[in-house]
Amino acid sequence: MAKIYWAGQSCFQISVSNSKDHSADIVVDPYDEATGPKLPNLSADILLVTHQHHDHNNVNDVKGSPFLIQGPGEYEVKGVFVQGIPSFHDDKEGKERGQNTIYVFEAEEMRFCHMGDFGQKQLTDEQLEKIDKVDILMIPVGGEYTIDSSSAQKIISQIEPKVVIPMHYAIPKVKAKLDDVSKFLKTMGKPSVVPQDKFIAKASTMPKDGMEIVVLTP
Repeated sequence: MAKIYWAGQSCFQISVSNSKDHSADIVVDPYDEATGPKLPNLSADILLVTHQHHDHNNVNDVKGSPFLIQGPGEYEVKGVFVQGIPSFHDDKEGKERGQNTIYVFEAEEMRFCHMGDFGQKQLTDEQLEKIDKVDILMIPVGGEYTIDSSSAQKIISQIEPKVVIPMHYAIPKVKAKLDDVSKFLKTMGKPSVVPQDKFIAKASTMPKDGMEIVVLTP
């Protein structure tokens, strides 16, 4: 089972457990106060940073003694397998905004993918091969600094995940000028998705056919 909480921007806390003898807290992309909102209290066993921008790399404010991963490679921590896949923050091979790491991690018989500040118009064949099958995809949709709704739709069709959680869009207090999530939902033909505080995912309850879009409230 996985409990997924969104803290705004690209920051998530994902708590995985099998309710018997295994549990791990994974935090991705904690932001600093210059981003706008206040980062909630987060604790991690595994801390993932997709790139070194202030709204993604505030590692000092995450509690615990996490294993820190800040780039491509393969890791196994507390029974969670993590793979960092190189990508670009823009569609000009990193010339404008540099590198970005896509993280794929496996836990409790599910495969998660966090796209970070992905800016390419599409995934390369090599990236797609490494990403492989995905149960839960966390993808930016706000445009300006990352892909926008229409590009996100294309990336989603490349990956074909079972569940999509949009991120990095306009919310109160975020200073960056980003699109609202309603634009993404309209693009995907799902304008009436009701936001929820957290998403509880189980391998046994993943959609068998089609795809579910989950909107979380920070």
